[in-house]
Amino acid sequence: MKIAVDGMGGDYSPHAVIEGCVEAVKEYEDIEIIITGPEDLISKELSKYAYNKDKITILDAREIINNNEHPVMAIRRKKNSSIYKALELVKNDEAHAVISAGSTGAFLAGATLVIGRIKGVNRPALAPIMPGKNGPFMIIDCGANAECKPINLVQFAQMGEVYFQSVLNINNPSIGLINIGSEEEKGNELTKEAHKLLKECNFNFVGNVEPREIPEGKVNVLVCDGFVGNTVLKMYEGVADTIFTTLKEEIMSSFTTKLGGVLLKPVFNKFKKDFDYKEYGGAAFLGVDGICIKAHGSSDGKAFKNAIKQAVTFYDNKIIEKIKGHIEEKMA
Repeated sequence: MKIAVDGMGGDYSPHAVIEGCVEAVKEYEDIEIIITGPEDLISKELSKYAYNKDKITILDAREIINNNEHPVMAIRRKKNSSIYKALELVKNDEAHAVISAGSTGAFLAGATLVIGRIKGVNRPALAPIMPGKNGPFMIIDCGANAECKPINLVQFAQMGEVYFQSVLNINNPSIGLINIGSEEEKGNELTKEAHKLLKECNFNFVGNVEPREIPEGKVNVLVCDGFVGNTVLKMYEGVADTIFTTLKEEIMSSFTTKLGGVLLKPVFNKFKKDFDYKEYGGAAFLGVDGICIKAHGSSDGKAFKNAIKQAVTFYDNKIIEKIKGHIEEKMA
């Protein structure tokens, strides 16, 4: 499997990207990585590591797309950018997957414009796997589509079902609609109509899910428009960071609490690991005719290695082919 990696994407590029790539080729025998970015800069960073030189190559790309640029315009104008070159490798079948921790807007715009959508998919969607009390769950969409039609949410549910069932090995995963109340009549026109359509579909639809129920992880796939999903995602991450920071400050505030912290360290370590986004690596962009994984902007080497692992899992489980078959079946 060949994986194209945007070498200049993310807050800590290129060193965090390079570290993750090196660790990935050591751990996964059957992958090769093509890193896009300024060749001199990438080569200098790679020279710090010992690895199989046949496993990592560089594709020179002199331009970089920043977060403050207009996504569509940047993709169209900067065709020598690291993210465009990585996407182009998948488009031309020179790589099986693309990973970037750079501008979410540019990556999503590029994935749609350069690689293209799966036939029958109206709107591709960003679908991260999130940690929950009872197990991981998916939120789809988390930012690709701020405005949606009810049929879009149905397709999100269909794609999420395929991914969750194939990658996490959950048969007949539960599907929920994020809403302000559990009653069918709650919500706006989008959620009311989407609820009717989802209820008629041939999958395990459990109805509306209120935001306070999301962290429990009792529902496998949570469907919403990108505005709601992105708000939930950022609130979730913010609350988790606040809890960890506050706990640390309180534990370090006195000798007694420090002693208690030492005794509870195994509990805290497990809790932190269970709710660490780095363990999941990134979010799959479902509905694009190629494997696209959006890594977190603040990804370190570990998170980037896990994003590569997610791409490998996506490829091994033939998710693109399964989504295509699922969508074609629904269209027939």
